[in-house]
Amino acid sequence: METLAKGLYIVSTPIGNLDDISLRAKKVLNSVNFIICENPKHSLKLLNKLDIKKKLFSLHDYNENLIIKRIEKYQYNSAIALISDAGSPLISDPGYNLIQDYIKKNLYVTTIPGPSSILSSLQLSGLPINNFEFFGFVSKNISNMNSQAKKLQNVIATSVFFISGNRLVSFLKILLDAKINRKVAVCKELTKKNEWVFRGYIKKIIDEINIDKSNLKGEFTLLIQGKEKKTKITIQTTTEAQIKKLLKKFSLTEVVEIVHRLTDISKKEIYKKALQLKND
Repeated sequence: METLAKGLYIVSTPIGNLDDISLRAKKVLNSVNFIICENPKHSLKLLNKLDIKKKLFSLHDYNENLIIKRIEKYQYNSAIALISDAGSPLISDPGYNLIQDYIKKNLYVTTIPGPSSILSSLQLSGLPINNFEFFGFVSKNISNMNSQAKKLQNVIATSVFFISGNRLVSFLKILLDAKINRKVAVCKELTKKNEWVFRGYIKKIIDEINIDKSNLKGEFTLLIQGKEKKTKITIQTTTEAQIKKLLKKFSLTEVVEIVHRLTDISKKEIYKKALQLKND
C-alpha cells in the first residue's frame, strides 16, 4: 500500500464501465484513510470490484457543512479521497464547500483525473468541440427552461447539459419554440454495453425518441450546436484590382457573377463596388 501525503484527493471514477478506473485512482483509493462519496451503496459496487475496504462518509448537497465538521479532526493527519457516483467529482455534484475549506486552511489538495461524461459526450457528438459551455442540469421548472432556451439563442459555442429523461422531450420542444432548430446529440449509458447516441436536428431526435419512449429512463447528456457565426466577407484591395481587370473584358453583370463565384461576396456588394470602379 502506497503512503500518501496528508490531504484531499479528488478522484475520478468510471462513468459506466468499471474497467475504466485508472491505475493511479485504484492506488489512491486503496491507500487513503477513508473515502467521502455521494451514495455509499453505489460506490461500494466499484470498491468491492477493486477489493478495497474503507470507511465511507456520505456527502450530498444537504449535509456538506456537517460532513466538513465531522472530518475536521482528520484533515491535518489523514489522506482522504473524494469521489462522486460517477465521473469527475464536483461537476454538478457536491464537494465545492469541502474543497474551499481545504484551500482556506492551506491544506494539500490534488486531483486524480479520469473519466468525464461531458468530455466523452463531446467526443461522440459530432459537433464542434473546440469551444463549448457546460450549463449543468436543465431546470425542472418550465419557466426556467424557457429562460435557458432563450439564453441559447445567441450562444456560439456547443452547449452541454445534463437532463433527466422525463424532461428531455419537453426541453427539446421548448428549444424549437425558441427558434433553435440546430443539430444536437443526446447521449446515454456511455461506456456501457447499451451505450447509444442520437445525432441530428431537434425535430428528428424528438421523432426517434417518441418511437420508443422506454429510451427516456435515466439521465442524459444533451449537446446543442452553437449559433452559426456569420462572417461578413468584404471586398479587399486585391479583389478591387481583379474587378478593374474584369471590367475591361466583361459586362458589369458578368463581372458580378464571376467575382461572386470566386469569393462568395454578396452580389449586391460586388455590383456596388464594380459600378463605382467603372464610373471612376
